[in-house]
Amino acid sequence: MSKKRNKINYNKWGYYFVAPFIIVYLVFSLIPLLSTFYYSFFEYYYAQGGFVKVGPNFIGFENYVTLFSQGVFIKYLGNTIVLWLMGFIPQVIVSLLMALWFTSFRLKLKGTAFFKTVMYLPNLVMAAAFSMLFVQLFSNTGGLTTLLIELNIIPETFSFVDNVWPTRALIALMNFLMWFGNTTILLMSGIMGIDDSLIESASVDGANSRQVFTKITLPLLKPILLFVLVTSLVGGIQMFDIPFVFTRGTGGPQGSSQTVMMYISGLLRTSKQYDMAGTASVILFILTTIISLLFFFIMNKDEIKEYREEKRIRKEMKR
Repeated sequence: MSKKRNKINYNKWGYYFVAPFIIVYLVFSLIPLLSTFYYSFFEYYYAQGGFVKVGPNFIGFENYVTLFSQGVFIKYLGNTIVLWLMGFIPQVIVSLLMALWFTSFRLKLKGTAFFKTVMYLPNLVMAAAFSMLFVQLFSNTGGLTTLLIELNIIPETFSFVDNVWPTRALIALMNFLMWFGNTTILLMSGIMGIDDSLIESASVDGANSRQVFTKITLPLLKPILLFVLVTSLVGGIQMFDIPFVFTRGTGGPQGSSQTVMMYISGLLRTSKQYDMAGTASVILFILTTIISLLFFFIMNKDEIKEYREEKRIRKEMKR
């Protein structure tokens, strides 16, 4: 008579460990996301100073029609994209250059750990505190504004916070200073993950620094660059703290620095328009998904072509 051996199943422990994350994600992310989609098809807000509840009444796509017919959403979306690009483009360029310098075997820079720490420090500062610092420096009576006027670099009538592009430039500068250190470290990790033998072989074959960068380093950095693009896009679309604090919630001169998240926050703060706020959030989610997928296909178009070609060859061989 054979005895049954007691086997311990360790697979279940994996489910126990990931269960807290799944529960938190369902309660705080997935359910609110589905609720946002749901209420975007309903009339649901509070009238008369927030004392009278209206709805929820199903109205189909009327909220979407109203959102685009008003025109302000398109304006604020344009502001958001402009502010993101003004901060992101120099961020990627500077971060890539610094990552190449810090990982270069030819330069052999010393004290790289110190510089990496200094670059990452602004990322640890709260966005609101960073904005308040810039408000004190660049207001009409701020320290840097007064200094520039005394040095005759700018006229006395010039105001950073009362002009469209100076306000946008300062907001973009704050985003750049806060995030370029994090981007630099990510790109450095990607470059250090490249096999040194590839670069050494290219150098032995006579490739110069530009050829090594364009033919070896940049193609192998595609996964990290894609991650930086997508995460920066999500952060840029959700930009709120810096422009809100810096413009004191006004959106700057002519509303030129009013972002979509500031618009959504205003809808919820004033008349608690859950329907319009949800509709704007859904549009923002769809746009972010589309642009992220577009980045993915652009960055991986060669791999996608190779996969399709291999798939076509397999089909022909089966025939």
